[in-house]
Amino acid sequence: MVAIIDYGAGNLFSVHKAFLYLGADAVVTNDASVLKSADHIVLPGVGAFGDCMSNLENTGLIPTILDCIQKGTPFLGICVGLQLLFEESEETPEKKGLAVFSGQVKKIDAPGLKIPHMGWNSIDITVSDRKRSIFSSFESDHAPYMYFVHSYYAVPEDASVITSATTYGGVLTASVARDNVQAVQFHPEKSGDIGLQLLKNFLQL
Repeated sequence: MVAIIDYGAGNLFSVHKAFLYLGADAVVTNDASVLKSADHIVLPGVGAFGDCMSNLENTGLIPTILDCIQKGTPFLGICVGLQLLFEESEETPEKKGLAVFSGQVKKIDAPGLKIPHMGWNSIDITVSDRKRSIFSSFESDHAPYMYFVHSYYAVPEDASVITSATTYGGVLTASVARDNVQAVQFHPEKSGDIGLQLLKNFLQL
């Protein structure tokens, strides 16, 4: 069963619909007992870092989320769901994140380009991650296009957790992973067949 964390995120139901399309037993929930029994957990997210973090705090689910990550439940963060896994964001400096990954979320610096970065961009997958994680089925020479909507991007302290990057004014983190935790800045649920394939790969973890 896939538990999609319900804390009012704007992409909640599109993510749910994508997993149902794949035939997964997927539920939208803010029940800690459901998270604890889930085979996979998804943290969606759109909007401002501070608002999303406050909403997540209000659910009372953070201790359960961290416990599930600690025990090894496959976990996927999407868009702001990735950003919340870091320690803090320039968008809302006073609000601390979940600190699953060390590092900061920073504003995109792309002079002459529109912010937010919105639309389709190719991602460059690190060589090692074509053989594992959510990119395991992707061909060795394939730089797939994914759909992005963001003004901020993660800068991990440990660059080895970066599993793919995209270019928009500079090189931006597109996804990160460590152990059972995967997270993507783009929206796989809005990225057509290739995004659905990525979600299918996650279900196989």
